[in-house]
Amino acid sequence: MTRLVPGLALLLTLLQPALGQAPEPPANYDEAKVGTFTLPDPLVSKAGKRITTPADWQKRRTELLQLFADNVYGQTPAQAVKLRFQVSNVDQAALNGLATRKQISIFFTDYPQLPPIDVLLYIPKSAQKPAPVFLGLNFCGNHCVTTEADIPLSTRWVSNVIGNVSVNNRATEKARGLQATRWPIETVLKRGYALATAYYGDIEPDYPQGWHTGIRSVLGDTTKASNWGAIGAWAWGLSRIMDYLQTDPAIDSKRVMVMGHSRIGKASLWAGAQDTRFAAVISNESGEGGAALARRWYGETLERISTHFPHWFCPRYTTYSKRVAELPVDQHELLALIAPRPLYIASADGDQWSDPRGEFLSGVEAEGVYRLYGKTGLGPVRFPGLNEPVGQTVRYHNRSGKHDVTDYDWAQYLRFADELVR
Repeated sequence: MTRLVPGLALLLTLLQPALGQAPEPPANYDEAKVGTFTLPDPLVSKAGKRITTPADWQKRRTELLQLFADNVYGQTPAQAVKLRFQVSNVDQAALNGLATRKQISIFFTDYPQLPPIDVLLYIPKSAQKPAPVFLGLNFCGNHCVTTEADIPLSTRWVSNVIGNVSVNNRATEKARGLQATRWPIETVLKRGYALATAYYGDIEPDYPQGWHTGIRSVLGDTTKASNWGAIGAWAWGLSRIMDYLQTDPAIDSKRVMVMGHSRIGKASLWAGAQDTRFAAVISNESGEGGAALARRWYGETLERISTHFPHWFCPRYTTYSKRVAELPVDQHELLALIAPRPLYIASADGDQWSDPRGEFLSGVEAEGVYRLYGKTGLGPVRFPGLNEPVGQTVRYHNRSGKHDVTDYDWAQYLRFADELVR
């Protein structure tokens, strides 16, 4: 999620009347001003039937997936796409012998005009059997997640906003290792897990017209109000990487955990909701349109996100900008679609824009669906203190610090994986 520099935000507010633009919706960071709201019940069908069994839930699950497709993320095309996997490079002694590193390109056979998804995969050399894997997209190219000099710079469009690491939306050497702190590769490998990542811009560049060079340029109906947005495309791309992982004998494809931060956290939740091949889902500060409740007026709101980033969602989503109470779903139902699989929701106290309490309450409200399967989600727990993880099959923490992915976050995810996925 993008934050405006305070001075810039003030300047834009002052200029808006002159520019003929509507003023920014007010932001709220006061719990006393959140107001009251009523959430839709995930355990009541469209026909009003109470859901009481896993079999009933599967029918309700189909309803909810369609409601999210129609009103939030757009309809993911159901047609199969022919893929070709090309392993372009294998380093059997990467990271001083700690890993086998593979670079894989996923080509779209029927759409040769599309660029491939370039996957960077690390597999622990110590593994005696197929390794479980954390899978996540990165923000600025595979060269950003590591300082290894032989990972090629991405040639795709990259945002100039990420720092002084690109020229005319093309990566420079300054970007190498830029976000390596978010990807503690050696720590993950030493715990016995593989790690797979790809640049989200390989699937669709993240700007309003980015769809012209991404998968949405050839799949989907751009005339429909439920046409899929960029989040839907990124989620779809995660499933295509899963297609590859199922073919790699070094990977335990039954234990693939999809994780994401911020806007990619939204995509990871939508990917996990649709694709039950993912064994677990991890949402790191995904906020509005991700784990946070839309009906809570706190931090980033539906109105703000649909104004600033309409290309992330289906066109119909923006119509709920000023009538969020009429949205037929809310994000606790997205989390419920992960059930009965393990789910981790993480917030940061320095990231009130993402509404930590709203993310927590969303997890709480998914509890009933987990109980259908005899599992305890977050359980009967109050909003925790800082750096105090809570929950069972659904887990949550609110750490100190800013909007980021830190070593603390990864320590919780590794423990979560050890206990619930391995």
